[in-house]
Amino acid sequence: MSAPTTTGNERLLTPGEVATLFRVDPKTVTRWASAGRIGSIRTPGGHRRFRESEVRGMLADLTSEATLPTRHP
Repeated sequence: MSAPTTTGNERLLTPGEVATLFRVDPKTVTRWASAGRIGSIRTPGGHRRFRESEVRGMLADLTSEATLPTRHP
């Protein structure tokens, strides 16, 4: 495995790494980026990379939403 890509102090994740965190297919992550649901950076070679802090924040938001108690009328 290659060394992690970083920009400044921020680690950049590949679509495959993001897909593993969300337990989805890497193509789904690419579709999310194309739709603007998650920000991405393009490498000089045209590959997408995702800021780890943004990905982890999005994952935390989804996790907290999933664990909120449901309200019954």
